[in-house]
Amino acid sequence: MPGLISLALIPFVIYKLYPPELKETPEASAIAVEKLKEMGPMKKEERYMIGVFVLLLSLWIFGGNFGISATTSAFVGLCVLLLSGVLTWSDIKKEQGAWDTLVWFSVLVMMATYLNELGMIPWFSDLMGNAVGQLSWMMTLVILAIVYFYSHYFFASNTAHVSAMYAAFLSVIVASGAPPLLSALILAFFSNLFSCLTHYGAGPAPVFFGSGYVSQKKWWSLGFIISLIHIVVWFGAGGMWWKALGLW
Repeated sequence: MPGLISLALIPFVIYKLYPPELKETPEASAIAVEKLKEMGPMKKEERYMIGVFVLLLSLWIFGGNFGISATTSAFVGLCVLLLSGVLTWSDIKKEQGAWDTLVWFSVLVMMATYLNELGMIPWFSDLMGNAVGQLSWMMTLVILAIVYFYSHYFFASNTAHVSAMYAAFLSVIVASGAPPLLSALILAFFSNLFSCLTHYGAGPAPVFFGSGYVSQKKWWSLGFIISLIHIVVWFGAGGMWWKALGLW
């Protein structure tokens, strides 16, 4: 139920707050057909590109069975594109947005990793556990879930965030007397919803941001507004729905 509400509400809010410049494109189909005619028949390089796409898709799906990681698969695709002449090194160097994303995204991923390894995340989890130790289980659940949500500003990966904080926060919430299944589900839902916050908060985000259509300021402001809507919907409508289902 809360998922359906968010699915209907979020696109509407974004459309109102950040409306597209083009709202109607009745000529899109005709323009596409005309552009295809101008491009002419498929070129050799384009056929190679399709082949590389199929190769990468296969490696990303089945490569793990043969010891080929996703990173290795990406390098294989790049090498094939360079060797076949589809891309040149000059083409790669011109992708400034991609290089920018690679540099700061790699730094953020490693920062999140070392925050956990050096004890920052366990210390913070213990600190929050002590802070809510005297509260009711419902207040503990709400406070720690919201803290868990917004701590994603410090992570450049959902996986890194969940690995570092999910179990620690869940154990504190359950220890306060909260229903275990309800607590686990809320943190699990938030582990997806907090991806809205930043342009580096999830795997697809840097790709979308790198297209250059949305500024960082606009992304962060919209992300914060969307996060508030998510929290209200999932605690409000979600809480009533889970109550009806008997989860608490």
